[in-house]
Amino acid sequence: MFYFYIMRCSDNSLYVGSTNNPPEREIRHNTALGAQWTKQHGGGKIIYIENFETLAKARQREVQVKKWSRIKKENLIKRLKP
Repeated sequence: MFYFYIMRCSDNSLYVGSTNNPPEREIRHNTALGAQWTKQHGGGKIIYIENFETLAKARQREVQVKKWSRIKKENLIKRLKP
């Protein structure tokens, strides 16, 4: 199983990613071993997850959501129609 996720960083910015292990990925982000973005923005907490059968599909969703506005991402987090 693979996952698309949204992390809220400590400065309230949003980071979008994909992984096969969300708990481990969150730890890596919070110990500065994850993405450069989360390292610069103080780590954070994964607040939204969708699961996919393949990494390709999870990454496809990641690319799609990265293009969205912050408002659209916040609406997804709130489970409203983006």
